[in-house]
Amino acid sequence: MAKKALGGMAGIFLEEHKVLAAARRVRESGFVKFDAITPYPVHGMEEACGIKRSWIPYVTFIAGSVGLIAALALVYYTSVVDWAINVGGKPMFSLPAFVPIMFELTILFAALASVAAMFIVTGMPKIDPPVIDKDLTCHKFAIFIPENDVGYNQERVEKLLTDLGADEVKKVAEY
Repeated sequence: MAKKALGGMAGIFLEEHKVLAAARRVRESGFVKFDAITPYPVHGMEEACGIKRSWIPYVTFIAGSVGLIAALALVYYTSVVDWAINVGGKPMFSLPAFVPIMFELTILFAALASVAAMFIVTGMPKIDPPVIDKDLTCHKFAIFIPENDVGYNQERVEKLLTDLGADEVKKVAEY
């Protein structure tokens, strides 16, 4: 299978406050698909990049609710309909006895759906992802603007990143 190249420009920064300000300015310049790469979470970066709230918590809530309903249906069907055994004169459907089963299935469904949603949102697993700079996981920061972003022009992006105080501007090939 042939690889489809999608490149872009990356500005490498050494200071956290510069990359945060650069992310704001890049967004104000009209770019929407850019990415900020930091070695640790930077407070305010989501707002600077315009990242909206994730829909994963909604998936978690819905999957947990489905798990709760499935557990309730399972214990009701097995104890009242399919195999009704009266133990010690207790009611056929005693909800407190089934709380652990309902709790466990709620957590199981929510956790599995959350992990699946996270893989879908992040596009994981990526095999052999491109390396912009080997020190981005240590002490450097980067703003990456892909070629398919709105208004991408190599000279314009290079000038923008240089003006924003990037210590290094690189052309990056992504696959």
